[in-house]
Amino acid sequence: MGVQTFKVKISQEVLDDLRERLVRTRWADELPNAGWDYGTDSAYLKKLVKYWQDKFDWRAQEEFINGFKHFRSDVNGLNIHFIHERGKGPNPLPIILTHGWPDSFVRMLKIIPLLINPEAHGGEAENSFDVVVPSLPGYGFSDRPTEPGVTAHVADLWAKLMTEELGYERFAAAGGDMGSGVTQELAQSHADSLVGIHLTDVPWQNFFFYGEDHSDLSETEKKYFAAGQKWMMEEGAYAMIQSTKPQTLAHGLNDSPAGLAAWIVEKFRAWSDCGGDVESRFTKDELLTNITIYWATGTLNSSFLYYYEPSHGHVPKDFKKRVEVPTGFAMFPKDLTPAPREFAERFFNVARWTKMPRGGHFAAMEEPELLAEDIRTFFRPLR
Repeated sequence: MGVQTFKVKISQEVLDDLRERLVRTRWADELPNAGWDYGTDSAYLKKLVKYWQDKFDWRAQEEFINGFKHFRSDVNGLNIHFIHERGKGPNPLPIILTHGWPDSFVRMLKIIPLLINPEAHGGEAENSFDVVVPSLPGYGFSDRPTEPGVTAHVADLWAKLMTEELGYERFAAAGGDMGSGVTQELAQSHADSLVGIHLTDVPWQNFFFYGEDHSDLSETEKKYFAAGQKWMMEEGAYAMIQSTKPQTLAHGLNDSPAGLAAWIVEKFRAWSDCGGDVESRFTKDELLTNITIYWATGTLNSSFLYYYEPSHGHVPKDFKKRVEVPTGFAMFPKDLTPAPREFAERFFNVARWTKMPRGGHFAAMEEPELLAEDIRTFFRPLR
């Protein structure tokens, strides 16, 4: 099959059905003045759904998305959707950027122009990148896995996509959330193909699979573990559901767009540097573009596999191997529970550690300029 051009096109039938479902939303009750304390605020959700129903223009968003060059390619039997934009400098460095949950490839759209054409954005042409932004299997316009275990082999798919399908001998990689885990796995299993990796967090698997013996941890690391465990008790119920009985949840959210919006927008508010006002960081159009992709493709359930499968024995073969390729970290203060450098150094060859002045979990959307500059700076000596 090879690499084929692709255009995002959601059928009008799907969009009409979505609008009809939004009109028929049956709202849950709420205690007086509950706000966001119990979960997604009803008043805000009603405004967002009303906008989705009456004002949100998917076709305009679709046109913007299609302004990027999209492709699909069969990689080990899965059709993978990806954006591939060539850099405008003299010798662009290829880089693959991997998104996470509950976002999609749209997480990276703001950062693509800053990396392919740095000269137009205050940088230098020699620091340009060829940028590849795939959709994880089971997300958006990539195929859904049809058998267990695919999530443990995404790094192998990415390596094959970059080297065999796109012809890059060596490349860079970066990501956040699930994308940081995939990027770590790339460096563990395909180090010879990588010049370096850049992450916006220390991947979650290093926390969860560290083990129960914390006697060798520093006091700073012990505080980090305590904070992470506290966060899981207060904010992590979503992850426990998605790791144990995801399909039960998916039946409801795949049938109710308002429910889907409630599930996703609460995370964008809680995990971003928004001070409680989600629209201070993301416009309604940005939020709804991401949510509409989940809705139109029916991929919420398959996105949950990245929680369920690692909890049920599907882990990459090299997941405990130390990363020796140079690794850069950009740590944003309002991310979930930022890890200390000494914990990262247990697993990575940390060559750069940047504490950002602002921003949260969705760094490429919240602070694209800060992130792009850190990526350019980190990879400059590795080219």
